[in-house]
Amino acid sequence: MPDGSATAHVYRPKLATVLAEGYNLDCLRRDLLAALTVAIVALPLSMAIAVASGVSPERGLYAAVIGGFLVSALGGSRYQIGGPAGAFIVLVAATVTRFGLDGLLLTVFISGFMLTLIGLLRLGSLIRYIPHAVTVGFTCGIAVTIFASQLRDLGGLRLSGTEPGHLLPKLFVLGEALPTISPITLAVGVGTAALIFLLRRLAPTWPGMLIAVTLATLAAWLFHLPVETIGSHFGQLPSGVPTPKLPTFSTEAVLAVLPTALSFTLLGAVESLLSAKVADGMTGRKHRYNMEVVAQGVANVASALFGGISVTGTIARTATNIRAGACSPVSGVAHAVFVLVFMLVASPLASFIPLSTLAGVLVVVCWNMAEKDDFVRLLYGWRSASVLLATFGLTLILDLTFGIIAGCVLAATFAVIDRARR
Repeated sequence: MPDGSATAHVYRPKLATVLAEGYNLDCLRRDLLAALTVAIVALPLSMAIAVASGVSPERGLYAAVIGGFLVSALGGSRYQIGGPAGAFIVLVAATVTRFGLDGLLLTVFISGFMLTLIGLLRLGSLIRYIPHAVTVGFTCGIAVTIFASQLRDLGGLRLSGTEPGHLLPKLFVLGEALPTISPITLAVGVGTAALIFLLRRLAPTWPGMLIAVTLATLAAWLFHLPVETIGSHFGQLPSGVPTPKLPTFSTEAVLAVLPTALSFTLLGAVESLLSAKVADGMTGRKHRYNMEVVAQGVANVASALFGGISVTGTIARTATNIRAGACSPVSGVAHAVFVLVFMLVASPLASFIPLSTLAGVLVVVCWNMAEKDDFVRLLYGWRSASVLLATFGLTLILDLTFGIIAGCVLAATFAVIDRARR
């Protein structure tokens, strides 16, 4: 079977290629089983990412359904799973705080067009050359920032004012609120994370996140634990996807969100192509990078139209898809359908999920997201360490975009110096 190298630049969805090659019932069975497995992982994760981003949990489910469907239907990878990603939590939360929900939807909408344009201009291949030290630096920086953002819900802390967005002021405010910690809320959140880690070690094929969320929710309901839940905080979740609607447009609003949309675009392109590259390494296939970026752009435009948050390729869900035996993009399409079915039949049950449980899920996500081994390895070379620490530190202190730009500039400077010496 060819690996696809010769057609990696072609603008043709992998789904069309797979169907043209011949799709049989055995592949359909494998894809449906993989889709169900991925959907079970995506359900609690999509809601947790949305809540951590400062929006209601259904916004994450909309992104998983609409965005996940289009990423697989139009994308350039056989195995890519699209949806809300932990890497976007910091950006989405900051955008909601600054511009509100309408501003967020407009930002996602514009970034979708930018991603599509990048793919059509054949710039997808260039994004793949961002230095590895930069990728590890901003990924670890995001993981630390997300972990800090979950401390309030994890411990049930009560703040006297608004929680700051930047890391150091946030930690200072959370430290002042430590006397308000709820031991029961903390136990529920830490217990959820611990159970996920335990199940991953003892029964790696089981849906650990869903099991942990279900047991924590049952415990909170049966014992009437005094913890805040999705229902008490957000109200009843809708049992379906809303009708599409254009974001609110104005010249002033577009100009205001444009720099943020650029950040969404850069991160979305990097994350999706990195995820597709990981899938290539696991399967020996080659993704069509420009087609993949175009699909990510279309998925973000559609997600914004339906009220969802940003969409990108997700490494954890894509890897789960491959390990579960998927053989084509049909699994990604079916996973979105399974998530939609959950929304239609089981959304009332989600209102009982404790917020500290979702925080516990994201603690696990942060641990898995941080490329700890690569971080330590890169510290052994002074140049790679300089790029890594510059990206990591500036991502924490300032923001993600500044960290990526600074890391790339520093890496480019080293490359120019080397060439001049030679």
